[in-house]
Amino acid sequence: MKIAVAGSVGRDHLMTFPGKFSDSLVEGAISKLSLSFLVDKLDIHRGGCAANIAFGMGALGLHPILVAAVGKDWPEYNDWLTKHGVRTEHVRVSTEFYTATFIVTTDEDLNQIASFFPGAMSEAREIAIEEILAKEKTIDLFIIGPDDPEAMIRHTESAIRLGIPVAADPSQQLARMDGESVKRLVRGATYLFLNEYELALILQKTGWSDQELLDQVKVRVVTLGAEGARVEESNKETISVIAPAEKAKVDPTGVGDSFRSGFLAGLSWGLTHERCAQLGSMLATFCLETKGTQEYRFDRIEFLERFEGAYGKSALRDVKDLIVPVNLQI
Repeated sequence: MKIAVAGSVGRDHLMTFPGKFSDSLVEGAISKLSLSFLVDKLDIHRGGCAANIAFGMGALGLHPILVAAVGKDWPEYNDWLTKHGVRTEHVRVSTEFYTATFIVTTDEDLNQIASFFPGAMSEAREIAIEEILAKEKTIDLFIIGPDDPEAMIRHTESAIRLGIPVAADPSQQLARMDGESVKRLVRGATYLFLNEYELALILQKTGWSDQELLDQVKVRVVTLGAEGARVEESNKETISVIAPAEKAKVDPTGVGDSFRSGFLAGLSWGLTHERCAQLGSMLATFCLETKGTQEYRFDRIEFLERFEGAYGKSALRDVKDLIVPVNLQI
């Protein structure tokens, strides 16, 4: 199964605040909010939703096609991704801008305040899906993640027009898009990925009911944090999957991307949606235990042992021959 992943590629600046954001919020004064948090740690890592998803798929032995706009500082990042199985020949490299930058502060309760500077990502709208398809001949699934908003809409409408199944993943861009734009991203998608808050936000912005939103797509996948995930289809029983026990809650940045990596890997291998969600939850747990979105490490034995511990022997039998030894280089 040939999967293309469109969306952001960036540098993550991850800061840790040794307290709770809520302790600094004054009731009745939120409309005049002006806060500064003294952080005690800064880590800079590779990131971006599309790069994170593609990296996770590569970690599981797949070769996803990255579709993104990057900056003049791309060569080192490109080397990193290609070493981990990601195909980057369709990436657009800007001659003017640097790669996008994501800045996030996380408090002790794992709440986050984040900002994103698009940089070269603004050129993603210049990428033509028709040209990529002409070179690839077939694309079995096109996941469209947070990116330049115009690019997201163009990619979605082009892919659907060309008969390419779409997985919509608007996530971080929902806050800045209006209801009509969101509808254009969601309507006709084969899969829709989102978390509980994003689900509520889509319903608010579009005016759709929960069932009306579900009717726009074939499959809706909702991540639930520590509660796992659920997979929903109209007229079918909802699939609920628990999250594996984590060794530590280090940083939630990129956990949703890693879930998508595992889910998409399961689809590529022809597994059921339940197994896909379980694979996604397992990979997300490795990410949660690590600082950085592409820094997690595991070997085949550890992955399978923890997968069996969470989901049982039947689940293990379905995936044990698919999880190949991976070489996650530092």
